[in-house]
Amino acid sequence: MELKEIQSLIKLVSSSGVDEVALEKKDFKIRIRKNAPAVVQAHSAPQPVAAAPVAPSAPAPAPSSPAPATSDSPKAEAPAASGNLIEIKSPMIGTFYRKSAPDKPNFVEVGDTIEKGKVLCIIEAMKLFNEIESEVSGKIVKVLVDDSEPVEYDQPLFLVEPA
Repeated sequence: MELKEIQSLIKLVSSSGVDEVALEKKDFKIRIRKNAPAVVQAHSAPQPVAAAPVAPSAPAPAPSSPAPATSDSPKAEAPAASGNLIEIKSPMIGTFYRKSAPDKPNFVEVGDTIEKGKVLCIIEAMKLFNEIESEVSGKIVKVLVDDSEPVEYDQPLFLVEPA
């Protein structure tokens, strides 16, 4: 599905009386809800990508000018310098958010046990809210980035002690 098709679908939902629309194709799935970010997930890509929100309740982006980022960048993980900790790194340039909306709880906290596939944070790039999922199971030891801070490609975001 092309970006223009997604944008027109978002406009259709926001202008209609419908609260939610879900569309599923062979290797593509999208669900758009009013007052919440729309989540786009391609089964062939390792990372879900969220489309621009249809309501102004989404987190305000920090003033920065991120370079274009591809939504199919793999999540980068490499062993940390100390011990057996694993760094979960940013797959793109953007703004780091620890929660889905200002009034929602953080996705993860230090000390939380996580499973592979758990959403850890959101990185907003070019008005797209990309959910970053864990590729490992373990325990969050440290969050390396503050909420609403700009991040660079391959910048460490979390330290995880593998299970």
